[in-house]
Amino acid sequence: MSERIVALLLWSCLLSPLALAKEMDVLSQASAPSMRNIGGHQDGATLLNQQVDLTLADAVYLGLRNNRTIRSAYLDRVTQKYDLLVAEDTFNPKFSINGTYQANRGSADGVRNATLKPSSTLLTEYGTRLNLAWNQELSNANRAGYNRRDGLDLSIIQPLLKGAGWDVTTAPLRLVRLNEQANRLNLKAGVAQTISAVISAYRDLLRAQEQLTIVEAALKRANALLDVNRALIAAGRMAEFEIVQTEADIATQELGVEDARNQVDSNRLSLLRLLALDLSARVRASDALQATQISIGRQEALRLAQIQQPNYLATLLGSQQADLNLVVAKSQGLWDVSLVAGANQVRNRYDNDSGNGSRRNWDSYAGVQVQIPIGDPKTRQQEVQARVAVEKQELTIAEARQELERNVNDVVRDLGTRWRQYEISQRAVELSRRKLEIEREKLSAGRSSNFQVLSYENDLRTSENARLNTLIAYLNAQTQLDLTLGTTLETWDIELNDF
Repeated sequence: MSERIVALLLWSCLLSPLALAKEMDVLSQASAPSMRNIGGHQDGATLLNQQVDLTLADAVYLGLRNNRTIRSAYLDRVTQKYDLLVAEDTFNPKFSINGTYQANRGSADGVRNATLKPSSTLLTEYGTRLNLAWNQELSNANRAGYNRRDGLDLSIIQPLLKGAGWDVTTAPLRLVRLNEQANRLNLKAGVAQTISAVISAYRDLLRAQEQLTIVEAALKRANALLDVNRALIAAGRMAEFEIVQTEADIATQELGVEDARNQVDSNRLSLLRLLALDLSARVRASDALQATQISIGRQEALRLAQIQQPNYLATLLGSQQADLNLVVAKSQGLWDVSLVAGANQVRNRYDNDSGNGSRRNWDSYAGVQVQIPIGDPKTRQQEVQARVAVEKQELTIAEARQELERNVNDVVRDLGTRWRQYEISQRAVELSRRKLEIEREKLSAGRSSNFQVLSYENDLRTSENARLNTLIAYLNAQTQLDLTLGTTLETWDIELNDF
């Protein structure tokens, strides 16, 4: 018997370091997403030393590496993975060692007592629980002498109704695994949303830079018009007071330049905050503003969304979780009937004034234990709640399916609308520019007024801004399409690195 106990203790000692190593491996897995093609991206330290041109790919790369929301999500994944590790360990043996040592001194005698109790518990996938324990008690008294008692206890409990069966016993583990799938989907959704926010912030900076270019070009044209006005006044072909209109327009353009510069700085700070970079970093969005038409049918888009949209897929997992909760709840409402069996062996050795010797005893038992609740409505409370949760989950899935279809229809329709608006705005810019050129020629020939030229100048600025806004809106619609379909990570070739 002692050899078995030694083997049990050695086994427990070997498993402890292995379990600890596995736990440390889980705790060290706080990683970060990455882009498969990372060549040529800007480094955060470089941005602090000089003004650099930042591409959209650079911004996405820095966002994946530095964004605090993403980093926080990956820290949450450490605890979530550890929860899974704990659940996966449910059907592995559990070992523990309890021991005490106590010295007592009294007027009659002095006694020193020591106890040691290694124990092991095993739960099987069918609800069977096995308990194995070895008890050793040592007592050494100055007068009463020496006494040693040790023995082995073995017990087996097999539920027959409540808590019995593979479906019920493994339900908690399967719930945790489903929750792990939901956590991974939530991580994917969170990274996609953050990257979409970075892309939007980058394009806001790009828009502000282009608006600054537009107003600076308008100011340059206004100054050129002022020179033309002065030449016409000197030639006696324009009244001197008409130059006030041009000077007022120049003041307006100068005001617009200051406002555009302020907007550039504001959008730059917003982007740097999302990238978790120093706010004093001098960056400039360098991507060329251009777009190509993307066409996708509603049915194809909906099909992609149904197999890739993480929030929708997480909702579907909720249905499986509700079903498992119902299985557990129904089991909890049953009678607690279990088969029990066990055996123990005790050996007692003593050495005192009356002599010395040893005794060995053993006994075993088998039977049935029953616990029947009577008149307690709480026994069915959990089942009622679980059934309601299953029915509510069906409604939730129906709502999620309809909402997904509506969102897909909206984003596909919006994508087509934004492209048509962009094409119209391009024609408007070309016509406004041509109209202004013609009017300038007419002014030089004395066949137009200064007011008319300034009016056409304003039309050109308006159409240029409209083209810029429709282009940005179309690009953002593409980003929203990826987000709605759940293809953001695939579009940007991003690895979650969540093993």
